[in-house]
Amino acid sequence: MCLKTTTIIPMPKKSPVSCLNDYRPIAITPIIMKCFERLIMRQIKDLLPPSLDPMQFAYLPNHSLDDAISTTLHLSLTPLENKDTYVRMLFIDFSSAFNTIIPQHLTEKLSLLGINTSL
Repeated sequence: MCLKTTTIIPMPKKSPVSCLNDYRPIAITPIIMKCFERLIMRQIKDLLPPSLDPMQFAYLPNHSLDDAISTTLHLSLTPLENKDTYVRMLFIDFSSAFNTIIPQHLTEKLSLLGINTSL
């Protein structure tokens, strides 16, 4: 059994499916690899500086979409209490960002953070 083997299964995002973009790829990985990934993730998280980005809400314990929404509303509505002020906002959908990661760039960024790139 190869531990690096992953089975990709297309799962519908919505029903009824009308085109290929209505599918999301789901990776089925061996359980032993999932355990290994968690061990590596813990090691990497311990090495990361705690002040990476205070506005990071994803993949952190006790952080959720609700936290992101309430923080955004607070930061955008507070200045509007003053006369003659306005707020500009830009929303970007990073839902498929993982599919566009360039491994070499990721390795360089991890190296800059002081993480052993052999991980």
